[in-house]
Amino acid sequence: MDTDHIRKAYDLAVKAYRELGVDVAAALTTLDTISLSIHCWQGDDVGGFEKVGKGLDGSGLQATGNYPGKARTPSELRQDYVKAFSFIPGKHRANIHAMYGEFKGAVNRDQISVEGFQGWIDWAKDNDLKIDFNPTLFGHERANSGYTLSDKHKDVRDFWIRHVQCCREISEAIGKQLGDPCIDNIWIPDGEKDNPVDRAGHRQLLADSLDQIFAVKRRKECTKDFLEGKLFGIGSEAFVSGSHDFYLAYAVKNGVGFTMDMGHYHPTESVADKVTAIIPFVPELLLHVSRGVRWDSDHVVILNDDLVALAEEVVRSGSMDKIHVALDYFDASLNRVGAWVTGARATLKAMLSALLQPWKQLNELEEAGRYFKRLALLEVLKLMPLGAVWNFYCLQKGVPAGIEWIEGIEKYEKDVLLKRT
Repeated sequence: MDTDHIRKAYDLAVKAYRELGVDVAAALTTLDTISLSIHCWQGDDVGGFEKVGKGLDGSGLQATGNYPGKARTPSELRQDYVKAFSFIPGKHRANIHAMYGEFKGAVNRDQISVEGFQGWIDWAKDNDLKIDFNPTLFGHERANSGYTLSDKHKDVRDFWIRHVQCCREISEAIGKQLGDPCIDNIWIPDGEKDNPVDRAGHRQLLADSLDQIFAVKRRKECTKDFLEGKLFGIGSEAFVSGSHDFYLAYAVKNGVGFTMDMGHYHPTESVADKVTAIIPFVPELLLHVSRGVRWDSDHVVILNDDLVALAEEVVRSGSMDKIHVALDYFDASLNRVGAWVTGARATLKAMLSALLQPWKQLNELEEAGRYFKRLALLEVLKLMPLGAVWNFYCLQKGVPAGIEWIEGIEKYEKDVLLKRT
């Protein structure tokens, strides 16, 4: 887009928002503090690099589609990451799973160490990035029973306890080397296809496993622990050990961070509504931004009502310093770099939309019982020139605005991705 046109449109937008009492420059300053944690598994269809050709059969995870050009090696994945970051305004983070390590020979998951991730750490240093981390409790023969940390076989539980303990140690080392706390998010697939008779037994075992894991204290300036629940999964339709209610109760009781994935709730539930219900009672909140067309289908995030509502509650909560935002979806039916960028830009647009609303005035109207004017202003905001402010922000941060980023991704596909066989 023509830069003069962008600047002129921005100046007009500033005047329009000023009439509503909104300081656009202040909104952009706040937007600049939001650092999205961008998930590596979109780049290679949740494959990882433990074994060549190893998929995730039986794990309950599935990336649908076979679009050409997926990353086959850590270096290709990091190359794609850098290209994606070049189209996303602001400074953001790389979010990697334990199965994405670079190990010398076969190393089982209960024996991994920071050496397997030093290549990622060095890359992050070279590109001025930070890293978040996740234990990988799926896609492994020790998860074939459908249970990991809540398995009734002690040897299976102990294996996965050791794995998560290794991951917390790795997260601490990552945070120390990069000078920023590494979020360590624990998600497990545990559950059953049909109704079990001993739900309590599995959940008590899960609580015991978590107690053992967190008994080892890690430096909070280097790493932060989070727990992520789920409604159900493929092969765990009837029961999930680590449900929303279980983890929320555990997190509140034990002072652990809590994660909410937009796809891990019933389609009629509002994840946005849960933000201010939970944030006062947990140390910090992690939001996994996803789009479930049919429940947790992990479609590429777009700027829709659910995303805007979530962003609004984050801003309105007054606790943005305690809320982290990550992307979590995997679509193999289209250009994977494009999927990353589309979701990241949509999430940032939603946050900008929320920041450009006159919350003080709206709240005053609400407290005064002037509900008509509150409703009317919210309607007016829907047609305000958000796009003009967004394009200026992109220009300000040195990334393409308009449709230029789409053309850039198509060129990268032609020059790089389609040459992978």
